[in-house]
Amino acid sequence: MSRYPLSLQFLLFSVFFTFMIFYGEDAYDPLDPTENITIKWDVVSWTPDGYVAVVTMNNFQMYRHIMSPGWTLGWNWPKKEVIWSMVGAQTTEQGDCSKFKANIPHCCKNAKKNPIVVDLLPRVPYNQLIANCCRGGVVASWGQDPAAAVSSFQVSVGIAGTSNKAVKLPSNFTLLGPGPGYTCGPANVVPSTTFLSPD
Repeated sequence: MSRYPLSLQFLLFSVFFTFMIFYGEDAYDPLDPTENITIKWDVVSWTPDGYVAVVTMNNFQMYRHIMSPGWTLGWNWPKKEVIWSMVGAQTTEQGDCSKFKANIPHCCKNAKKNPIVVDLLPRVPYNQLIANCCRGGVVASWGQDPAAAVSSFQVSVGIAGTSNKAVKLPSNFTLLGPGPGYTCGPANVVPSTTFLSPD
């Protein structure tokens, strides 16, 4: 059993007042008025210039699936972070990596300072797989299929700090795909996730 040193969690709420004011009545689901989509960002190891994190999305809605074309996740970096590599997902743009000559990152900041991440499709090569990835962004609802209500990917972040105190929280999260009527809450530091190994 191991505990990861830092977990970030933010919630995507389907709130009655929010969708009534900003999105209209089409987002209100009387059978599922207060459920949420929770995204946890667990730092699993430190690297010389940053960390490796597992990002897990749980669809805690009882009846609303995330349907095709699937989810799209974005955020703003607080500093000059780069994504060195990803497993189970990819960014839609590389951004401006011109200052890197030898080792080119998977994604650098673009003019908006935000990466946009999408899930990989099924049948990707084995070395690009992580548990609960690669369903084309389709996520079942918790109430109908709990085993398929999870989506995950792994990201290696550089130029980010190498301790809990040095790492700054990303901000301005966006999650597209679940449908209208949602707003992202801010990222908060939460207790570390416990992961069990087979033995």
